Amino acid sequence: MQLGEVATRLGAELRGDAKLEITGVRGIEEAGPSEITFVANPRYAGLARTTQAAAVLVEPEFPELSAATLRIKNPYHAFSRALGLFYQPPAYVPGIHPTAVVDPTAEIGEGAHIGAYVVVGPGVKLGPHATLLPHVVLYPGVQAGSHFFAHAHAVVREVCILGDHVTLENGVIIGADGFGFSKNDAGQWEKIPQSGPVRIGDRVDVQANACIDRATVGATEIGSGTKVDNLVQVGHGSRVGEDTLLCAQAGLAGSSVVGSRAILAGQTGVAGHCEIGDGVILTAQSGVSHNVPAGKMISGSPAFDNRTWLRAVTIFQRLPELLKRLDRVEKTLGKRPETAETEAAPK
Repeated sequence: MQLGEVATRLGAELRGDAKLEITGVRGIEEAGPSEITFVANPRYAGLARTTQAAAVLVEPEFPELSAATLRIKNPYHAFSRALGLFYQPPAYVPGIHPTAVVDPTAEIGEGAHIGAYVVVGPGVKLGPHATLLPHVVLYPGVQAGSHFFAHAHAVVREVCILGDHVTLENGVIIGADGFGFSKNDAGQWEKIPQSGPVRIGDRVDVQANACIDRATVGATEIGSGTKVDNLVQVGHGSRVGEDTLLCAQAGLAGSSVVGSRAILAGQTGVAGHCEIGDGVILTAQSGVSHNVPAGKMISGSPAFDNRTWLRAVTIFQRLPELLKRLDRVEKTLGKRPETAETEAAPK
């Protein structure tokens, strides 16, 4: 594909030879003379001057380079779109594999691909162009919209509802029983029935081995556009807004509420019944046991304001030095007044 066509398809301003042949896309340090790369982080601006790439995706105001440039407002997103021009995932032709088990009461939309050893239970409803890869299991009463894509070994439990363009990666479990138990009079834990389904909006991606539990009552809800990373746990009855990111190993205890456009970075944890407002950012390994107002950035465990946390971490690193300085001051001045008073007090 020629560079001029790439620029046209991305909607970028081209400065350079439109007839350059482009064969692929690669990172700025590895890209060769027939490949495109990008600069979205200022830290990598210097590498743009030495890259061997044929062209670099940059912001409109970026300085001129010896390489051709494709100038666009969001070069990182443009880079992801450029990847799609050169890499196409496997295509799955419509049809039902002879080893699949599809209940006769299930309603399968047109253009579906149902792979080997898939199980589709009674009363399941799938919109058009669904793709179910080997060993996917849909329990009775599951509903999914158009272009539902479930990778191998994904499972959706009974009566869960998924919107359009939902993707489940390998090993995802939607609607497993929530962790609900009550103690009886003999002090033994008894299981609480988990009666409420999971409801997932449109354009939701759930990455490998993530678990979104069903609710005790009501429903567990994931808003449209939200992305759930590998090994995330969403507890029963939780609600997550739209376009939120739940990053790797994040965990929501039961009945957590997370707003829209929030970011929960890796290994963050939210205690049960806490509310996290719209646009909140929890930095990596934060542990939250209180409500967080919209727009806040929170760090630490227990978590508090990110700027205060940064100052506290800086001080923490200096504690050995500060202790030595305090020891020197005490040796110079003698015992501190409060110490002397304590020792002088009658016993």
